[in-house]
Amino acid sequence: MLRLPGAIVRKLTYPLHEYLLKRPTFSMLDDLEQSQWLSREGIEQLQMKKLHLLLQSASQHSPWHAQHIDEAGLDTSSDAQLGLEDLRKLPTTDKGDMQKHQDAMVWHGVPGGTYQYNTGGSSGSPLIFYYGRLRQASDAAGRMRARRWWGVREGEPEVYLWGAPVELNKTDRIKTIRDRLFNQLVLNAFDMSPQHMDDYIQAIRSFRPVCVYGYASSIALLAARALETGQSLQTTKLRVVCTTGEPLYPQQRELISQAFGVPVANEFGSRDIGFTAHESPAGQMLLLSENHILEVLDPRGRPVAPGDYGEAVITGLTSFAQPFIRYRTGDIVQATDALCEQGRGLHVLGEVKGRTTDFIVRADGTIMHALALIYVLRAVPGVQEFKVIQHDITTVEAQVVRSSGWQPQGATAIVAGIQARLGEQVRVEVKLVDTIPPERSGKHRYVVSHVPLPESLSLATDASIE
Repeated sequence: MLRLPGAIVRKLTYPLHEYLLKRPTFSMLDDLEQSQWLSREGIEQLQMKKLHLLLQSASQHSPWHAQHIDEAGLDTSSDAQLGLEDLRKLPTTDKGDMQKHQDAMVWHGVPGGTYQYNTGGSSGSPLIFYYGRLRQASDAAGRMRARRWWGVREGEPEVYLWGAPVELNKTDRIKTIRDRLFNQLVLNAFDMSPQHMDDYIQAIRSFRPVCVYGYASSIALLAARALETGQSLQTTKLRVVCTTGEPLYPQQRELISQAFGVPVANEFGSRDIGFTAHESPAGQMLLLSENHILEVLDPRGRPVAPGDYGEAVITGLTSFAQPFIRYRTGDIVQATDALCEQGRGLHVLGEVKGRTTDFIVRADGTIMHALALIYVLRAVPGVQEFKVIQHDITTVEAQVVRSSGWQPQGATAIVAGIQARLGEQVRVEVKLVDTIPPERSGKHRYVVSHVPLPESLSLATDASIE
């Protein structure tokens, strides 16, 4: 397999790529390497400086935010001093606000331009939003710094177990070439048949990555397959397996570590907020504090005490294109006042509960990550919320809460998209509903499958989600 020397990628290919795209990724990375060693007080002072710049920009370029900043009586002039108590004078925002008031939020003249993106929809409520080059650089630099905690340098070989479209278009093919030039091998988490999983195991052994990255449940599934069949995923170069996209359950962590023979580090983030936190070698989830302010709030919007659980409400300090200010993520996390055990000033998150999804099983036995169907629903205009239920191999139900943009042909698009993933023989029923309640446990599952996995692979799922 094609691999470039890591030093060439790190010092030439990757920096040149970011420079051409006008992303300050590597200068931001240099800053993050220094700032993480500030005291907690120093980190929070830096946050307030960046918050001042964000609110100043929002008051000038985002009329919706400007109105709320004015109503809160916040002074964003150059010599003003802002604190966390000032931020809390502003209302929280959510996906509904972002969708309804987007035109009055987005600053299309942001340096470097705006780029449209949409959330993965694992929350059951997809969102189209805009971001700029600074937000992109924040995600990349934050993730690279976290990798360095584990001894992984940018440019070293990495394997991604990630989603892929049914058919690759020209852009996807170009991205595949780019991935290989950056020493990245992408394996399709949406097509995990037994044969493909065996191929993935051999590809990982041949590629000899220093890091494996992907959906927690998909990596756990691959680990279970390797242990079941007596195949080894352990290579001499591998240092860490990084999981993302969903909660990492204890049995999954144990399974992955056993199969790969290295520690497992979980990541917390989302498409709308971006890379948010990463697990350190000391086992702590450390916030990208320089670029995010995290509040953990109860249902009435009040901060919870350390040790208690609440909703993660985040202000993205690099979200100038479409400001995410006091944004309700929907993720449940545990508040803590702990300090980093390795001496960093970064804030520490407790347990991240997040949301739960299932695997989907095709008639031919192929196992697919739930995002394979989530991607279908999120692409249909007018879908405000959704839940997909696989009743059996040939029957799927899609519950949809409509927004004002819904058109009758949306149901046809949903049926066609799901059948493209699962097969034309699958009967898909689209149900238009007013609300979608949580499970009896109180957890929200946006893709539910009643098709059991083979017993040997069942440890890759969370046994406590019912």
